[in-house]
Amino acid sequence: MTEHDTRHKVVVIGGGYAGTLAANHLRMRADVDITLVNPRPDFVERVRLHQFVAGTGDATIDYGTLLGEGIQLVVDSATRIDTAARAVRLASGRALSYDYVIYAVGSTAAVPSSVPGAAEFAFPVAEFEAARRLRARLAELPVDAPVTVVGGGLTGVETAAELAEQGRAVTLVCGGAMVSSWSAPGRRYAARWLSRHGVTVLEADVVTEVGPDAVVLADGTVRSSVLTIWATGFGVPGLAVASGLRTDTLGRLLTDETLASVDDDRVVATGDAAAPSGHPLRMSCQAAGALGAQAANTVLSHIAGTAPAVIDQALTGSCVSLGRHTAMRQLARKDDTAVNLYIGGRLGAAIKEFTCKVAVSRIRREAREPGSTAWVKGGRRLEQSASAARAVTSP
Repeated sequence: MTEHDTRHKVVVIGGGYAGTLAANHLRMRADVDITLVNPRPDFVERVRLHQFVAGTGDATIDYGTLLGEGIQLVVDSATRIDTAARAVRLASGRALSYDYVIYAVGSTAAVPSSVPGAAEFAFPVAEFEAARRLRARLAELPVDAPVTVVGGGLTGVETAAELAEQGRAVTLVCGGAMVSSWSAPGRRYAARWLSRHGVTVLEADVVTEVGPDAVVLADGTVRSSVLTIWATGFGVPGLAVASGLRTDTLGRLLTDETLASVDDDRVVATGDAAAPSGHPLRMSCQAAGALGAQAANTVLSHIAGTAPAVIDQALTGSCVSLGRHTAMRQLARKDDTAVNLYIGGRLGAAIKEFTCKVAVSRIRREAREPGSTAWVKGGRRLEQSASAARAVTSP
């Protein structure tokens, strides 16, 4: 076989927003064999999981409508990246050889073991399987059963709002300022909506214990809670650590500014599980798609023998749904710092729905037209320094 005929094998681990778009983007070259490994047979619209939980929307899409021609989908879980053998070891016992890996494992729910009862009694909402269990539990409860949502971030607010609009008795325990990254006007707008819909918002309170029918707050107060939903943040899968690759303290793969692992440039990270120079972008659908394209570009540059570009990406705020008819789009500068301007009401809801649809439609467009993905650039990246390069945990 001549050099011209050589095929390049790329394994993409993780079929979320970043991984699926990266797989499609790799089709810019005809000599790349692309395998997408994902533990589920369907794509999960994670930004709609709160709707799925409440029964107001679906959250899965057939990969057949998203992946470009020639991409092989393997429904399995990666257990280790064997960099010495250049093989991805799977839970089924299979091994996939590779020339390059795109590490797109995403993020997971994070229920802290330090809070007694949380792991046993609280329901996460950040992953499909957990959301399905939560949906089933909700269906068993009367509408007036007290529900506590723990976590005042975007996921917590959206979940509380979705349930409150259905008439459920919801308490939102924030553990600090509600969505602290928002502007004060934006927080006041969301707080007013939640109050009008009967949500009890406890911003400063912290849940210190979870029981089967109650939560305990830091001041000792016991509040009835037939169902407790945990939405305080995200973790990441442990695949990088299991593979002997260096990570940040959360477990995100440590990379340079081209998204290549600092340990092996044949492993390129993207999405929520990437930590460029130890300074990861905010975990978000907004960041994921563009990072997927940039990770694929890094792999394509390595194949072509050219220098890969450093990441260039802006984040411009966030959008949160408040039930099915209202949402709030918090505007921000390109470095993701909020400005005192937001768009609410039905226009905000239209923007939110458009944003969710675009996240999927650009994956489909990338399948039809590899290389078509565009994103907002110019975001401020911290300069890589020696101290940043050392901000890792040993495998």
